[in-house]
Amino acid sequence: RFITCPQLARTVLRCLQSGAGPQPLLLEFAPGPGVLTRSLLDAGFRVVALESNLDFFTDLQSLENSLDGQLKVIHGDFFRLDPLAKGALKPPAVSSAKLFETMGVAAVPWRADVPLKIFGIVPQQLERNRLWRLLFAMYEGSSIYRYGRVELNLFISEKEYTVLTAKPGKSRIYQALTVLAQLGYEIELLHKEPWSSFETSLKNGGLAIPKTGLLPNDHLCLVRLTPQQNLFTGGLKPSNTSAFIFMVKQSFAKPKSRLTERLNSWSSDNSDTLLKALEIPKKASMCNLYPEDYKRLFEALQNSHMFAENMFHDEVLTNIRTMN
Repeated sequence: RFITCPQLARTVLRCLQSGAGPQPLLLEFAPGPGVLTRSLLDAGFRVVALESNLDFFTDLQSLENSLDGQLKVIHGDFFRLDPLAKGALKPPAVSSAKLFETMGVAAVPWRADVPLKIFGIVPQQLERNRLWRLLFAMYEGSSIYRYGRVELNLFISEKEYTVLTAKPGKSRIYQALTVLAQLGYEIELLHKEPWSSFETSLKNGGLAIPKTGLLPNDHLCLVRLTPQQNLFTGGLKPSNTSAFIFMVKQSFAKPKSRLTERLNSWSSDNSDTLLKALEIPKKASMCNLYPEDYKRLFEALQNSHMFAENMFHDEVLTNIRTMN
């Protein structure tokens, strides 16, 4: 799936531009025929294009050869970065270490400025899994996030954007993904575009637009996801975020259940005392807690005598393998 409309390319360009003057390096994944790529180059961006389709890759290489180092084309798939497979990687699988070395992007501290901007359209097939995998990498400081707070500018489906920005209390929409995304990212809606502006045809001639009954899904949404500078403060750090992620996911197995019930399964400490200290009502259900409440809860449970991160160990490893 890729941009086919020049007018849309200009709209995306305005969203990605950083004021007047020279533009920063941008990693564009799955650029397809390069409609947006050419607009970015004309606007002064230095672009690294990561393309897995060999037909498009060859055409983009021809464009690269006509320029003086402003475009670098790499055969690879952004969503096959750093797979768990052993041995040498074969394209389109890509190593983030080699990719960033090729781009000349060095690692910076987490609280530093954004070191790189990435743009692309998230494929609708396994879209939710792809978003989860990015979240895992961000919380663990792995893959692209070993280099700092990499900014993502992604076209995602309207239904997934609705989930990412849902408010507490909406038990069918407010989910574990919502909590973790809102806690980890600054989420900004840049643009909404009808599906007709994209290449969405299937082999049978139909449109590859996912059907949904509960949520709106008439558009693709260009969303900016910037990792929060203060994410790793207090008791949350990359080394224990796998346990935190699973704690949140387990909380939403029964989103309407009482927090006191879940606390009793995690810790034998007095849950009433803990909730009073956190200023959380006793009758609060899991789907009524704000993202910040989950972080405060995790930090408080770490100080609980009966809570241990390794209680989630097997489940966490299973989740990580699934996402990869």
